[in-house]
Amino acid sequence: MADTSYLDWPFFEDRHRELAANLDVWAAANLEGINHHDVDAACRDLVSRLNEGGWLKHAAIDPDMAGAKLDVRSLCLIRETLARYDGLADFSFAMQGLGSGAVSLFGTSAQRGDILHKVRSGKAIAAFALTEPQSGSDVANIALDARTDGSDYILNGEKTWISNGGIADFYCVFARTGEAPGAKGLSAFLVPADAPGLEIAERLETIAPHPLARLKFTDCRIPASALIGLPGEGFKIAMSVLDVFRSTVAAAALGFARRALDETIARVQSRELFGAPLFDLQMVQGHVADMALDVDASALLVYRAAWLKDSGAARVSREAAMAKLYATDHAQTVIDKAVQIHGGDGVRSGHIVETLYREIRALRIYEGASDVQKIIIARQTLAQK
Repeated sequence: MADTSYLDWPFFEDRHRELAANLDVWAAANLEGINHHDVDAACRDLVSRLNEGGWLKHAAIDPDMAGAKLDVRSLCLIRETLARYDGLADFSFAMQGLGSGAVSLFGTSAQRGDILHKVRSGKAIAAFALTEPQSGSDVANIALDARTDGSDYILNGEKTWISNGGIADFYCVFARTGEAPGAKGLSAFLVPADAPGLEIAERLETIAPHPLARLKFTDCRIPASALIGLPGEGFKIAMSVLDVFRSTVAAAALGFARRALDETIARVQSRELFGAPLFDLQMVQGHVADMALDVDASALLVYRAAWLKDSGAARVSREAAMAKLYATDHAQTVIDKAVQIHGGDGVRSGHIVETLYREIRALRIYEGASDVQKIIIARQTLAQK
């Protein structure tokens, strides 16, 4: 049983504590033994399960509710809990939120009514198409071209490392519309997966299997109504979405780290070495202390950023970057210690800590690599002086 004492921290309201408790019970009953051999089928199945459990309603705003907002603390609690049970479950939930985030924050009434009901009910799988072969964390360098042709836009170029690529029903695509150089010349679009001229050019394999793809756009025509926000607002939209969901990446890392700590505690209490429990070794006690410290420090940073955003802060770029940097880097350290303490079992294919070891690595790269988070933190800190 994972430690839940952090739920008594002042960051949370009773509704958050109830959410976390209910999700933990549901996850224990519904996320054991997920078949990861066919990740496409697994993700579709998980979206269906998450819908049946009622959890997808937290991933996107309710378009029928005036003034509805994303609750970042709820998003973080859900991702932390799902990650603790199953990495693909966390992925499936997260992409419903990230892929529809631009619509939740900037979409028209028509876009929200069309897309968000489907996302919240699991009837449409979402994807966020930002990264390009020559443009990852450097969003302002996006090259995918979107030129106007009458009342339409025509897209040409590529996107890569797109999560849910190949199984998504729609993509939130960022492209260069040319209103100004650099960041000020980008726009965001809703592109259905079956749009003529959009193809899955390549499926991408990673150490922790997820549905990922390279997308190719060849004279892909979409109507002007597909534009999210205003022309030239693409960079602002992308940063606003990441400002919400970057903290949730940290929360997923926290979930992985908590599971690694739980598995380690069980291991050192049950395993004997030299005629005594493994935990009796002072060096092992030191490792457990370091792991517990990293988990709590990560949680403090994650839920500070989430609470601040929910409290009405316009931007939490610095706080979210701190949370993502610390939680993902230190989850890697926590999980590595878990592997070491588990010995041969820690590197046995299919063992939970071996799975966590593969799952955590990508979180230090996507939605802003660790080194990029340091740049954000440094610039934001200097700007405050």
